[in-house]
Amino acid sequence: MRLRALLDTDALGLELLGGEQELDRAVRGVMTTDLRDPSRYLSGGELVLTGLAWRHDAADSEPFVRILVQAGVAALAAGEAELGSVPQDLVAACARHRLPLFAVHESVAFATVTEHVVRQVSGERAGDLAAVVDRHRRMMTSGPAGGGPDVVLELLGSDLDLRAWVLSPTGRQVAGAKQAGSALPGEVRARLAAEHLAAARAGRRPPHRVLVGPTAYSLFPVRGAAARGAQAAPDVRETVLSEWLLAVEADAGDWPDERLDLLYGVTQLIAVERDRREAARTVRRRLAQEILELVQSGAAPAEIAARLRVAAPVLLPGLGAAPHWQVVVARVEWAEPPGSGAGTGALAQALLEEILVDPRTPGPEHADRIAVAHAGDEAVALVPLPAVVREHDGSEAGVLADALLEAVREPLSAGLDDDGRVTVGVSAAVHSAEGLRGALEEARHARRVAAARPGRVCAAGHQELASHVLLLPFVPDDVRRAFTARLLDPLRDYDRRHRAELIPTLEAFLASDGSWTRCAARLHLHVNTLRYRVGRIEQLTGRDLSRLEDKLDFFLALRMS
Repeated sequence: MRLRALLDTDALGLELLGGEQELDRAVRGVMTTDLRDPSRYLSGGELVLTGLAWRHDAADSEPFVRILVQAGVAALAAGEAELGSVPQDLVAACARHRLPLFAVHESVAFATVTEHVVRQVSGERAGDLAAVVDRHRRMMTSGPAGGGPDVVLELLGSDLDLRAWVLSPTGRQVAGAKQAGSALPGEVRARLAAEHLAAARAGRRPPHRVLVGPTAYSLFPVRGAAARGAQAAPDVRETVLSEWLLAVEADAGDWPDERLDLLYGVTQLIAVERDRREAARTVRRRLAQEILELVQSGAAPAEIAARLRVAAPVLLPGLGAAPHWQVVVARVEWAEPPGSGAGTGALAQALLEEILVDPRTPGPEHADRIAVAHAGDEAVALVPLPAVVREHDGSEAGVLADALLEAVREPLSAGLDDDGRVTVGVSAAVHSAEGLRGALEEARHARRVAAARPGRVCAAGHQELASHVLLLPFVPDDVRRAFTARLLDPLRDYDRRHRAELIPTLEAFLASDGSWTRCAARLHLHVNTLRYRVGRIEQLTGRDLSRLEDKLDFFLALRMS
């Protein structure tokens, strides 16, 4: 479609503010953004819709317009709801770069413009296809209350008899029709995500057709661009591990262009929801960044604790108790840097946010409890754990390194191909601001342990930082302190509450070389009382004092405390 046709559509009510000589430009898609630099999501020919949230002063307009022109967009449409009118500095910048500029009246929803463009660029459709798009428009206009991607997929099922699902790059089901038996098994989701990532790395043109047993699926990328086969960034590695995909249970190889165009239009509508969820992560990311900077700068524990109290209601809404925390560190590394030279920290951040979503639960609910920051090429997650355990019992809770990557290993390996790696380190849970710095160093060191292993996708946890590793000179002091606290804090807490003297008992037991008789005599206890105390020590720490390795760990922890 041409820009002139948009101006002639009374229902849109667009006002032309500049670029009358360019109205014969073709529009091939539409994108809504308030990013200062949306270039990675543009492929050329789009009508860009913006609410102007990126503009803080007049100096911001020139670089924003320059980025759009360099990306080859067809025109810019600015909403009047935020500022009341389109600023003159933006009008002037568009005039200098010969970029057509429209004003969108505050009474017109961006979803209305999006649907109109998607419908027009998809060409003339049969009546049933047009009805689907109209219903999509009504759903998107109503916002999150309208049901989001699930409603789009239900309409595909009811109107076109197509079963479809939206999947993350790790194979998590983001959305899917809710009829009985419609959920995809985990192994099928992992296979589809892996095939999609492998096709993207190979540069194959979508849709990607995959056969899983007797069932054929067609995979469409969800990246906000209508042009088929276009990439959202100069180097696919910059986005391949963060894009969603639309999986349709059908072979699209013999579909007419009208139906293919409709599915690409649906991916654009789903991309609106993806952008909305991405924007919702901004507050959590900012909180994580602030806490990370405080921890790394050596700020006072009281200052860090104050920021944690601010973060807790955001990350654990409705829970009154202050949470415990775990730290998870991740890196994405390539044999050669991506073509743009951009760091991989932002990619690791998006990937870690996705990995930490509970894989057993479809939808974004658990993602709302994860705060991930990034510094350089490293992403750091603060994972809140509800404070429901009142007694140390030695059991594992929270994020477990050995299970963290198991469900996502197949798709990630496909996306990394033969030139990339993902390594993750997980700390133990800490119960106060004082422990966060040690937990951060512990997670970083665990990630280095994972990086020393073979394989494309590796993780290591705090349990693997054994005592013999702590003897190595390169291990940071914070890791040593974290190791000591993990072993002895449960005993100290128990002693403080129950006056049980477990720490003195442990010291005497080790000094007696594990002899029950000598230790009991030394402590003036009955042997049965000693056995009870040793059993309690083992229960609280999850260790076995009959094993040499565990005795050595306790011996070193006591010496370093």
